[in-house]
Amino acid sequence: MELKSVLADCPELDALAGHIRAFGKMLTQLQGDQLPQWIKAVRADDLPSLHTFVNGLERDLAAVTAGLTLPWSSGVVEGHVNRIRMIKRQMYGQAGFDLLQKRVLLA
Repeated sequence: MELKSVLADCPELDALAGHIRAFGKMLTQLQGDQLPQWIKAVRADDLPSLHTFVNGLERDLAAVTAGLTLPWSSGVVEGHVNRIRMIKRQMYGQAGFDLLQKRVLLA
């Protein structure tokens, strides 16, 4: 109830929330083909912070569209990379590659 009253009092915030919801829908439902229309809608509103986000998306539009469309994910690989970095940090840079390799393989 409070969110509705806040959004009613601030049209910019209401527009921002709508754009974020639409982007979330594209993300969760793999609708990357709708990205150009979403970008046009964002550009039509006076939301500088969201324009900065759109500028970043447009730098590599093909990759962003593919990421919002294709069902594949690199999340598992990123998880392993994160785990290896954590192990490396735990060793405070004192051990060499051999010990790191043993800790990764035994974990």
